[in-house]
Amino acid sequence: MANHKSALKRIRANNAKRLRNRYQAKTTRTFIKRLENLTDQAEAQELYKTVSSMLDRLAKKNIIHKKKAANNKSRLAKLVNGLAAA
Repeated sequence: MANHKSALKRIRANNAKRLRNRYQAKTTRTFIKRLENLTDQAEAQELYKTVSSMLDRLAKKNIIHKKKAANNKSRLAKLVNGLAAA
């Protein structure tokens, strides 16, 4: 266990950040699943904007890797554009 005051504070701060990061990542995954289940193209495009923004924010804060965010956005864009053709 840490003995220094600053180390104890760092532990508390890291735990708070970890919980916040987990919440944001889980929320984004939920929105991605919601987008994947949509069949209406107009609704999907609106939700895609939100999900894309969320992924960019996670990548910016290094919660997920920037290339993972790019891969997810690309895959979801293909899915949304495929709804127009179908």
